[in-house]
Amino acid sequence: MTPAVNAPATPSAGVLDSDLRTAIGRIARVPQLLIACDYDGTLAPIVEDPTKAVPLPESVAAIRALAALPQTTVAVVSGRALRDLAALSRLPSEVHLVGSHGSEFDIGFVERLSPELIAVRTRLRDALREIAAAHPGIRLERKPASVAVHTRGVDPQVAAAAIDAVRSGPATWEDVTVTQGKEVIELSVVATHKGTAVDQLRTQLSASAVLFIGDDVTDENAFGNLHGPDVGIKIGPGDTKADYRVAEPIEAARALGLLLETRRHWLFGERAVPIERHSMLANGRTVALLTPEAKVTWLCHPKPDSAAIFADLVGGSPAGHFTVGPERGGIPLGQRYRNGTMTVETRWSGLTVTDWLDLPARETTPDGPAVVTGDSTLVRVLSGSGRARIEFAPRPEFGQVQVQLQPLDDGLLVLGSNEPVALYSPGVQWEVVDDGGYETARAVVDLRAAGGQVVLELRFGTQSLEHHRVPIHERQAAAEQPWKDWVATLRLPATARDLVARSALTLRGLAHEATGSILAAATTSLPEELGGVRNWDYRYCWLRDAAMTARALVDLGSTEEAEGLLRWIDGVVERTGGHPERLHPLYTVDGYELGAEAVIDTLPGYAGSRPVRVGNLANHQLQLDVFGPIADLIAAVADARGSVREDEWRVLDNMVEAVRRRWHEPDHGIWEARLPPRHHIFSKVMCWMTVDRALHVVRQHGGEDRPEWVELRERIGANVLEYGWHDEAEAYSVAYGHDEMDASSLWIGLSGLLPGDDPRFLSTVLRIEAELRSGPVVYRYHWDDGLPGREGGFHICTAWLIEAYLRTGRRTDAEELFAQMVDTAGPTGLLPEQYDPLAERGLGNHPQAYSHLGLVRCALLLDNMLKH
Repeated sequence: MTPAVNAPATPSAGVLDSDLRTAIGRIARVPQLLIACDYDGTLAPIVEDPTKAVPLPESVAAIRALAALPQTTVAVVSGRALRDLAALSRLPSEVHLVGSHGSEFDIGFVERLSPELIAVRTRLRDALREIAAAHPGIRLERKPASVAVHTRGVDPQVAAAAIDAVRSGPATWEDVTVTQGKEVIELSVVATHKGTAVDQLRTQLSASAVLFIGDDVTDENAFGNLHGPDVGIKIGPGDTKADYRVAEPIEAARALGLLLETRRHWLFGERAVPIERHSMLANGRTVALLTPEAKVTWLCHPKPDSAAIFADLVGGSPAGHFTVGPERGGIPLGQRYRNGTMTVETRWSGLTVTDWLDLPARETTPDGPAVVTGDSTLVRVLSGSGRARIEFAPRPEFGQVQVQLQPLDDGLLVLGSNEPVALYSPGVQWEVVDDGGYETARAVVDLRAAGGQVVLELRFGTQSLEHHRVPIHERQAAAEQPWKDWVATLRLPATARDLVARSALTLRGLAHEATGSILAAATTSLPEELGGVRNWDYRYCWLRDAAMTARALVDLGSTEEAEGLLRWIDGVVERTGGHPERLHPLYTVDGYELGAEAVIDTLPGYAGSRPVRVGNLANHQLQLDVFGPIADLIAAVADARGSVREDEWRVLDNMVEAVRRRWHEPDHGIWEARLPPRHHIFSKVMCWMTVDRALHVVRQHGGEDRPEWVELRERIGANVLEYGWHDEAEAYSVAYGHDEMDASSLWIGLSGLLPGDDPRFLSTVLRIEAELRSGPVVYRYHWDDGLPGREGGFHICTAWLIEAYLRTGRRTDAEELFAQMVDTAGPTGLLPEQYDPLAERGLGNHPQAYSHLGLVRCALLLDNMLKH
């Protein structure tokens, strides 16, 4: 920074300048923040008697609270001696105290002076004592490495003479550093100042940015060393290198209070909407999440595993959102999906917001060529007679890219991103404001004056603001009809029929039509524990999860998703170069290997749950269970269709070959624990199931038998039945030689390896029920997985126990647990990954394919039992 040629104007008392508020809002959201303040004239008003300089209560409260925040450090950097600073300020130990303009970082500093410097200090004290004796009223302040000469309250002529004597005498010595302040001059035997002190703190703390507040000439050294995202605030008049200014210390206290409020929200999350209360929009290309108040809180573009343009869900308002609601505010009357569609309606009195994700328009008209609206289009229709408030805050790349919003006649252009984006909004008058360094567009619309309806279209992949020639109600019908037609083809059970239909639509919404891949979930980093670190990115295609999802849809009567997925898997296997045993557990939606797992440290996370991750380290794990669900899916598709396609035969052969080569190895297991590999029961059972289902396919649809496959199946089955049983646990445990229980071991019976009445399966079910069930949920396990914190119960594990109850003849228990599971769903029928039975709220990524496929599977099984 350079000194201001024209010093910024001092704002009126009691009002923080809007630019300063913006700067505080920006710096409050850095990962590691250092706040450094001067003492006299900053935290404490200037007084005649320096020994009576008491800090303002407002300032003390703010810096105490700031110092208590995580990832936040507060330091007071003063010209006073450290001992005097500590005695006067009485600040807690969490606040770092730096005295003597940076010469003293701790009480034992004086011991670090060399004998030569101690000698210089002694000469310095003697010389200054003589000057003070010759100039009445001059006060000396002795410090461990320096002496300050104070002239406050002294006759101006006497003060000037004393300062001249100092400057022409000891100040000229070779080993002395001079610092000039307000009515004080300090001579030190250590070459340091507040700027170097702040730099040293910055380095020690690895601070992302520094906020420095000061009033004195000596503070200019600190202001001058600020750079990048740093913020300097000057108190009072005078030229300064600081970019911002306040009038007096109480205004600095207000600035610290604003910083505290903003950073606390950023760190711990603004009021977090319960995860399960979010609704999902989908169009086969990407997905979006909507809060019960019609805020678009999550949307990635162009694909669901791309960067987010709206990441409010994990970053709060600064990470991007698209909010619509009545001008007067208020809680909605309700929110619902339109029957058989992925269209969501949110209703207030006088306002209804209808949301859906549309596909590009391809129609041709007599008046001209087709209007192509790019990639996906988020359509928001506001209808009613009230006044609605709209706030559009796009933040591409998870808020890492600043964009400009350009209002035009029929909407807004989003400029500065490498992806063209336009908001078509005819008749809306936008006000574009600076919001912490980003631009946000706001508007209020009178629906009665607008004829009862306003249409907003967020168009991706284009900057066209052309009018769409097809009326909006026809476009809505065209977008909804494919969903309705598809649901009409399903064989829905009588048990929880509507919820099963919603689950089926959700699973289809997680499918990426262009490639055939299926997402494990729509989001990243929604926490398994509020405030914890168990936050993972599930926006990818896991071979296991996707195959189980497609299998549930096959059971409902739809093979389209399974066929697309199997073609996708065939392509992924082909890229292994003939080595299917080298398959990764998960891939991008395009079928390629993920990049490295990374952390976006500028995002605070959902309800303050950090870190926010992109990518998934499980990509590099060995998970031998993934082949089983794929073979099971091929068997289900073949039985439903009565035949097997060429690419499905290839996949089946490859799955069995992969098992043949590696089934005997330890692996990382289904839960991706970041631990050394073990011989997991579930993985071994899935290897058995791979060969078992493959044999079923070749016998039923190939008219042949494979003796080598029979031998392999029997060898794997015998191995897991013998070595997986743990005598002390009296059950099949998590892994060979370990007595901890794991819900996935229920598959010893669910797979068909053991019959439902086998005593070993019955004993395993009882043990898992006793150890892992808690009310409406079943936990995965309670063993140490190498990560801190705890997690909720997993809906998929609950579904497995329901199925185990049914297989072991406990129908009433199954029905009761299913009813409890259904009760945990959100108001629009969606389920995240987990549920906390104590806090009674959802946890984990949302909506989760596992949870919905588990619900579908259980409803079908219960329905089948009722029929028989």
